[in-house]
Formats: sequence, C-alpha cells, structure tokens
Amino acid sequence: MTSPLADLGLTIPVVAAPMAGGGTTPAMVIAAHGAGGLGFLAAGYKTAEALAGAIDTVRAAGVPFGVNVFAPNPVPITPQDYRAYRSAVQGDADRYGLTLPDDVVDDDDHFAAKIELLLAQPVPLVSFTFGIPDPDVVARLRRAGTIVGQTVTSLREAATAEAAGVDLLVLQGIGAGGHSGTLTPDRPPADVVLADLVAEVVHGTSLPVVAAGGLATAGAVAAVLDAGAEAVAVGTVLLLSDESGASATHRAALTDPHRTETVLTRAFTGRPARGLRNDFIERHDASAPLGYPAIHHLTSPLRKAAAAAGDADLVHLWAGTGYREARQEPTAAVMRRLAGEA
Repeated sequence: MTSPLADLGLTIPVVAAPMAGGGTTPAMVIAAHGAGGLGFLAAGYKTAEALAGAIDTVRAAGVPFGVNVFAPNPVPITPQDYRAYRSAVQGDADRYGLTLPDDVVDDDDHFAAKIELLLAQPVPLVSFTFGIPDPDVVARLRRAGTIVGQTVTSLREAATAEAAGVDLLVLQGIGAGGHSGTLTPDRPPADVVLADLVAEVVHGTSLPVVAAGGLATAGAVAAVLDAGAEAVAVGTVLLLSDESGASATHRAALTDPHRTETVLTRAFTGRPARGLRNDFIERHDASAPLGYPAIHHLTSPLRKAAAAAGDADLVHLWAGTGYREARQEPTAAVMRRLAGEA
C-alpha cells in the first residue's frame, strides 16, 4: 500500500511539528517544505478566522502543508478544586496586578468552526490531538481530499485511531515537549524508548507512523526510522530557528545553562505537558489539579504577563528532552541536518 505521505512531496523524512501558542509560524511551515520536508500549522488557541489567515499565507506560497487541530477531550474539574488552585496561584498574579478568572471557563477551541473551514477550503493534511474526532468528521475530511492523521501515545490509542478511519498515526513518545497527546490525561504515557514504541505500533497496526518526542539529532532520527517510522516530527529543536515565533523569554530559557531539566507537569494547563523546570512548577505542581482547558484559561493571563516581562519562572517553557540541541539557524538547516544531509 502506498503511504499517504508519498503524495506530499517529501524528499527528507522530517516534519516540522505544530507548536500551538506561537512557536510555529507560516514562515516555518514554508521553510520546512523548502528543506524537502513538511510543515504543520498549529490551529490550537486560534479562532477559525485566525487559522484561515495562516492557511492563506502558506497556500499563497504554493507548498503542501498540514494543519493540527485540538479535538475535544475535556478534563473536567470541580468548582472547589478550581477555586483552591486559583487561590494558590493568585499570589503570583498579584505581581502583575492581575485578577484571575473567578469561574471555570470551558470551551472546545472553536472545533466545529475549524472543521467547517477545513471542509470548505480543504488542505492536504489535517491531524488531531488530545482526542479522536467522530468517525463522521474523519470521513468528511477524507471525502474532501484531505489526508487525516491522529496523535497517539500507545498501541491501544493507535488501534482506536485506526478504527476511526484515519490515514496515518503521529506517535508521540514521552520525551516530547509541550502537551502530551495522550487520550487519558489522568494516566500519562509509559516511559518507553521511542524506537521500541514505534516498532510495537508498526507491527500492531496497518497505518504509517510519524514518530515524535525528543528527537533532536540525526542519530535519534535514524533510530526511529530503522524501527519502522516513515518520518519523524520535530518541534523543540526548531524553537530557536530563524522562523520560530517563540517569545524572547522562552528562547532565553532554552539556552540558560542553569535550566538543566525538563519535567512533565499539569501546573500550567491542567493537562500533562513537558517543559523546563522553573519556580512555578516547583511550587505548584504537587497541588495542581487536572482540569483542561479550565486551568489553561486560569493561568493564561499570568503566563502572558510574565512572558512579556521576561519572567521565565512564571512561564510555561515547553521543551522536549532534546532541547539542548536547539540552535539559532534556519529551519531548513535544522531539518536537513536531522535527515543526515548536513
């Protein structure tokens, strides 16, 4: 069976992963194609209108690309747990004169509007993370000519995604930066060597696999390709690239020699995510409740204010385990090096 990736013009097996919240830019997506790979726009935290604008920018460049969408898979939180955590972090917000939201804010990240956009103006590839959309959504996108991918973190999740009718799997290992794509946020993925996880899923499903999670060297990329992945997706290693939209605060933290560890935490968003250890995590991780997107919305004003002020100890410094390999250079140079071409 021909892989759907064959239709996207890749000449190197490297994909620029979608980094929601600003890390990924249209320029990065375009540059990824220029390297011979593929780029993904991140639809997360954007309105459908903002996503449409980013799509128009990339489409005007005449390159194939993907769009990654947060599928609804809410993690509920009780009002009591929400208020307790709000009280715990309000002291941090007081530094910037902020009053954090009193009540739980839940939403689905404009999911329906984004699906209607992607059906009305089909793109080459759409992937989903956090949840698996209804099979009817998958089928409608496929009928529109779109390849559909799903982020998974285990063989069990991969089998569920395959049953939903997707075309390919983005298999995310425990070393990935940012949010885990696990379908069960209350039970984070097992700590399994990514190459071993790839081999398990390749042999347990019939779908092509794009591997992700902590991949930052040509050797690491080669290992998962040898295990059966058809391509890899990389994100953290691109955060210092010329085309990255990462904040100055985030960029500085990635090169700070005093920041020596990444950890999984739910302190910032109520959903497990990997980032550089900082003071906020130290003080709040143990008491942070599950609750997404409620905790994301709770801490968002604080994180934005701290990033603008250069206060890295109150910011979600998302980073995978390979963050020390990030360099300030063009996206294309990073991707070619990971493919073993430089």
